[in-house]
Amino acid sequence: MALSSDEIERYARHLVLREVGGPGQARLKAARVLVVGAGGLGAPLIQYLAAAGIGTIGIVDDDEVSLSNLQRQVIHGTPDIGRPKVESAAEAIARLNPHVRVETHAVRLTPENAPALLAGYDLVADGTDNFTTRYAVSDACFAAGRPLVTAALGAFDGSLTTIRAHEVGPDGQPNPTYRCLFPTPPPPGTVAPCAEAGVLGALAGVMGSLMAMEVIRAVAGFGEPLVGRLLMVDARSMRFETLLYAWDPDNPLNGIATRDGVRTAREAAPAGRPPRTR
Repeated sequence: MALSSDEIERYARHLVLREVGGPGQARLKAARVLVVGAGGLGAPLIQYLAAAGIGTIGIVDDDEVSLSNLQRQVIHGTPDIGRPKVESAAEAIARLNPHVRVETHAVRLTPENAPALLAGYDLVADGTDNFTTRYAVSDACFAAGRPLVTAALGAFDGSLTTIRAHEVGPDGQPNPTYRCLFPTPPPPGTVAPCAEAGVLGALAGVMGSLMAMEVIRAVAGFGEPLVGRLLMVDARSMRFETLLYAWDPDNPLNGIATRDGVRTAREAAPAGRPPRTR
């Protein structure tokens, strides 16, 4: 996909990177990325994807901008209070990079509408703040065969991983699903919402930017993805750690016992080979 003279100047710092260059930038321009959530994580994520030249960005969010959002949701401004977040985010992208096409979906993603929302996108990035949507997104990505970059925020901590559960890893076994990492959501009431627990605003910027790096890396095709690795960030001590996790043969998506996953899982894990443990 050819770049215009304006795009060549705009992306000059990418073009001189050996790992990106012209071919990588062309892949970014051709890519279609769906971002679920235009809040604390989605705000910096969307901005850096647009700045990087992702050709089409879809945004799913049914919320409106409120004053309390502005401490961390930096894609929105004070004049946007009361507006749909998808509209505010789309205008911010247009100001930042007119070469990016924006598709807005002012709805809440559910298991019922997820397949239609994911259709036509190459990769999904989930920055939502509730487990119901996270499971719906991850299940839909597996069914649609789409890579998923997913992150979460706590008050002073964050986590990030990439799910490519529709693919097989280099060891011949299926890649882990989101349900291999988190088999079930925590019991109701055990995780306080952001409004009660609070969140450090700048931490949302860090984690959203890391999400953008993971998406750009995946699209441009360089480096090592966070597949089977959970990056954890502790903002109190500025410590970054990585937890390894593996495919669970009992998981309900691509586990051996599932009806739809039986052939793939058994072919990918030859007889006599134990599941990975890390």
